[in-house]
Amino acid sequence: MRLRNLMVTAAVTLLGGVAAVVVASPALAAGPTATFVKTSDWGTGWEGKYTITNGGTTTVNGWAVAFDLPSGSSVGSFWDADMTRSGQRFTFTNKSWNGTLAPGGTASFGLIGAGAGSPANCTLNGASCGGTTDPGTQVPGTPGAPSVTGVTQTSISLAWGASSGTVTGYRVYEGSTLRATVTGTSATISGLVANTTHTYTVAAYNSAGESARSAAVTGTTSGGTGPQVPGSPGNFRVTGTTGSAIALAWNASTGTVTGYRVYEGSTVRATVTGTTATISGLPACASRTYTVAAYNTVGESARSAAVSGTTTGCSTGPLPAHFLTGYWHNFVNPAVELRLRDTPAAYDLIAVAFAEATTTPGAVTFAVDSGLSAALGGYSDADFRADIATMHSRGKKVILSVGGEAGRVAVNDATSATNFSNSMFNLIQSYGFDGVDIDLENGLNPTFMGQALRNLRNRVGANLIITMAPQTIDMQNPTVSYFKLALDIRDILTVVHTQFYNSGSMLGCDQSFAYGQGTVNFMTALACIQLEAGLRPDQVALGLPAGPGAAGGGVVSPSLVNQALDCLAKGTNCGSFRPPRTYPGIRGAMTWSINWDVSNGNQFANTVDPHLATLP
Repeated sequence: MRLRNLMVTAAVTLLGGVAAVVVASPALAAGPTATFVKTSDWGTGWEGKYTITNGGTTTVNGWAVAFDLPSGSSVGSFWDADMTRSGQRFTFTNKSWNGTLAPGGTASFGLIGAGAGSPANCTLNGASCGGTTDPGTQVPGTPGAPSVTGVTQTSISLAWGASSGTVTGYRVYEGSTLRATVTGTSATISGLVANTTHTYTVAAYNSAGESARSAAVTGTTSGGTGPQVPGSPGNFRVTGTTGSAIALAWNASTGTVTGYRVYEGSTVRATVTGTTATISGLPACASRTYTVAAYNTVGESARSAAVSGTTTGCSTGPLPAHFLTGYWHNFVNPAVELRLRDTPAAYDLIAVAFAEATTTPGAVTFAVDSGLSAALGGYSDADFRADIATMHSRGKKVILSVGGEAGRVAVNDATSATNFSNSMFNLIQSYGFDGVDIDLENGLNPTFMGQALRNLRNRVGANLIITMAPQTIDMQNPTVSYFKLALDIRDILTVVHTQFYNSGSMLGCDQSFAYGQGTVNFMTALACIQLEAGLRPDQVALGLPAGPGAAGGGVVSPSLVNQALDCLAKGTNCGSFRPPRTYPGIRGAMTWSINWDVSNGNQFANTVDPHLATLP
């Protein structure tokens, strides 16, 4: 949370201590090469670096490095290159300033991956990343011209001549989009619409890279004069919720329609003849995800895009429906020092930064920092306890944050989970804290941290506030430990205020474009990941720096935070990215930090706090 730079070196600091793993180039490599180095690996993700070296005798004018990642793996953030994605094929191209490489010259780019997979089938400008190698590892020859061998109303079957050389498999493309990967010389592209025309090319690949594309072939799905499979329903949406039901609506499908089936996963939840349905009998505060398909005597359409809804009845706990959180420094840095009682009135929730680790695994402790006390001319633990009581009298809540950038609290087994719960409970009792914030930026174990938090809540009660402040890379995929913890404890979780800064560019919920930090698109597209992957809107808030000095990147005008909140809550003031639906219950905003905000004239609080009152 404290000032840091996450472009290249800080990601190593964040996840350091892991030996670099180098994927070496072939021994006979010559000409341009691209070498991959995995500098950090923490099981559920990794940081890597590609170095492009011009080992040839002529200048390289522009480069493109492409590779595959296995299913379930993806690229989160990256730097010093631009990225495009087609299925599990990722292509990185040079920036304007690093594309020209004289003989002997090098360029590099970095990336952070989610999932356990590593890059494979790497190509540099269409050739093997290892450069010129012995004939046994050459890129395969171009496949023979494909032909259409059959069509149905929903599919086109293709076949082609085998490529020369060593072949691992074949990729079928429609334009730049990968439609199929097979090991033989035929493929069937399914899920198509009747009477539609498609054009395909085929490429062979092996460990050395991908061949040139084949000649193109065009096919048209069949369609007679009788009924066809209906088109997929459009604009599927939640139109209302109660404490026990979610109401849905969609646009009518094209073609002849007998009715519609609403699915939750693979289970049919409703069958109707119109374009609305209400799923009843649900518990309060329950999140559900649905799709809808049209059907007739011929068959069923492709499913619609998924939509999620949450029944009413969610407790907002002891905090407002929309609120502002700020971190208070229990240390000295260039920001102004403050007594807790001097926190501006705009802040509803104050997170005290930070609890510290002890020599007992999992246990934490807290005391007023001696440097802060000296800077304030004397500020004791007794003064701090009195200030918490003062904040309570003003209707404010105060929680203790665990971790921070330099935090080393580790809860990795049942014993340390018990130690964490016991020590935090004692601090709550001693100081009057209202809850705990998890800001462990050096990794966590979701199983045992979840166990510790549940134990703490059982002892404190239902009004215990539990918040989390993950970095953006921690919330890219529900399988990542931080995201998994949030989902595992969502029944007792108050809010996640992700740090939407110090991140570089990252993918949003559309998984089609890397959005740059410091923009409305970045905030909304990344918040959408959490909102669409299982967290309720009232459990999601936007975390941003309070102004200059507070972060190394991603500092935004507070007015942009308001625009992002409007986009998510009301569908207005969006950038080019528009979320698939609105989230009126979006909880609010967080800033690092109160001290930096005061140093910058309270611009963040004075701009964002009044705006929260305008949200639905």
